[in-house]
Amino acid sequence: VDGWFASHAMRAMRLGVAMAYQSQIVLEYIQDILYGVPQPHPMRVDLGVLDPDYVNILPNGHEPFLGFALIDLARTGEWQQKAKDAGAKGLRVIANIETGQELIQRREMDDVFYGYTGNWIMQEAVLATGAVDVFAADMNCSLPLDPLYAEKYHFKLIPVSEVVVFEGGTDRLEYVPEEAKEQAATLLSMGIENFKERHTTIEPIRGLPVREAVVGFAPESIVAALGGSLDPLLGAIKDGTIRGIVGLVSCTTLRDSGQDVHTVAVAENLIARDILVLGMGCGVAALQVAGLCSPEAKEKAGPGLKGLCTALGVPPVLGFGTCTDTGRCADLLFSVSDALGGVPLPDLPVAVAAPEYMEQKATIDALFALALGLYTYVNPVPTVTGGPDLVKLLTEDLPGITGGVLHVETDAVAAAEGMLAHIEAKRTKLGL
Repeated sequence: VDGWFASHAMRAMRLGVAMAYQSQIVLEYIQDILYGVPQPHPMRVDLGVLDPDYVNILPNGHEPFLGFALIDLARTGEWQQKAKDAGAKGLRVIANIETGQELIQRREMDDVFYGYTGNWIMQEAVLATGAVDVFAADMNCSLPLDPLYAEKYHFKLIPVSEVVVFEGGTDRLEYVPEEAKEQAATLLSMGIENFKERHTTIEPIRGLPVREAVVGFAPESIVAALGGSLDPLLGAIKDGTIRGIVGLVSCTTLRDSGQDVHTVAVAENLIARDILVLGMGCGVAALQVAGLCSPEAKEKAGPGLKGLCTALGVPPVLGFGTCTDTGRCADLLFSVSDALGGVPLPDLPVAVAAPEYMEQKATIDALFALALGLYTYVNPVPTVTGGPDLVKLLTEDLPGITGGVLHVETDAVAAAEGMLAHIEAKRTKLGL
């Protein structure tokens, strides 16, 4: 019914704002109420968190509600003993993908909630370790070929969301909020029953890498880490200790390069230029596994950012959660704007980066950023280049409408230089 590209674009940006404030931010606040506000803490990451001598239960996808129930139940002595009676060393819940990011943001690691594997593109490697007993597939990010892995590596593939369906059909357990504890018990029982067959049939892969990352940053915990006020962060921006902030909200894709290669390269180039990075989505999983969310990564940062990291005891990349934390990140921006005396968002020394965007939420997150008036860097090249009027709107005309602009760049160094140039221009405008 609408044949004009410009009105389509404006409507899309309005929907982006609505999505962030009527969906994302509400979701995160409710999860805060139910499960606690994220607080910084260490977390084991990478494939080495999978020990085949344990019963390993892996909630996977985007909805962490059964994951929280699994952790709470698995931490009881009763369930640990059941696993040991089956011949295992114990029972563990292992976090994956965005469900995992929500879990690690709000739960500390121990010998039961042991760690986080990585983003969705690691899924085949995770399943091929031969260490998985139950793969509980909630909404999003489960692959059509997962049943073949389940057959080969002898684990239970259990969809727990009505939107997840595998070819050929598998056992199902539809999530019912009021029955979360009972359903978690069912999944743990499946894992314990599966352990003996899997453990005696599959030759697992051992000795895989593992490291620690710092996770659990949110607006509230960032303020707490700064001593209860944004003043130290604002002071560091004002005096040039750090030049600005980039929110890296990204997926991961093999379209142009190897797994997470471009995301890591962009982040490394940003921190080397004294730009603090807030990581979200599958992109932050890449940065966690690559070590950039660890305090030691300050050695890769520029001198100003390195000094700030040393003084505050934080890494140069702050793990900020999932791709649904975009609204929460905007809240932090508004706090910075307010603390600077009401500086309009388009004038802040900040930018948004999606170095390996892929799926629908990344697109609408980018539209939200453009609507807010932010410099938005994306890669790969979007599939809109056949519409020159739309390309002109996004790359040339939009600064005069919302203040935002879309920047496309396939080279990591050039991408970082583009964001730095934007940030420096905003610093000049603000007299910093």
